Amino acid sequence: MAMDDKIRPTDIRLHQKSRILEIFFDDGAHFNLPCEYLRVYSPSAEVRGHGTGQEVLQVGKEHVGITTIEPVGNYAVRLVFDDGHNTGLYSWNVLYRLGTNYEGLWQEYLARLAKVGHVRQEPLTTS
Repeated sequence: MAMDDKIRPTDIRLHQKSRILEIFFDDGAHFNLPCEYLRVYSPSAEVRGHGTGQEVLQVGKEHVGITTIEPVGNYAVRLVFDDGHNTGLYSWNVLYRLGTNYEGLWQEYLARLAKVGHVRQEPLTTS
């Protein structure tokens, strides 16, 4: 589904123990996005680079969490991660795209980690 600029989240919930950001949108979409996923796909220049092919692979983010969610106007949130990263502005469009494309993007991330020889440590999960 194409992102409609009028789609807005109706609720955002941070589950700190499971390190999941749960987002509900007004079109009925609902996503559970791991903090690691949001961190490695941060829309910041530090992660995305300044152009195609300049992306910086984030490694060792298995245990990262979100400490703060800061509203930015009525179009985005700034996620503050416990590893100090806080420069990505996650617009509603970005969050919706990350939610709808989760499976493919997650597999791409895992493949990129494998290609550089990084063995991902599964984070401890508690309910």
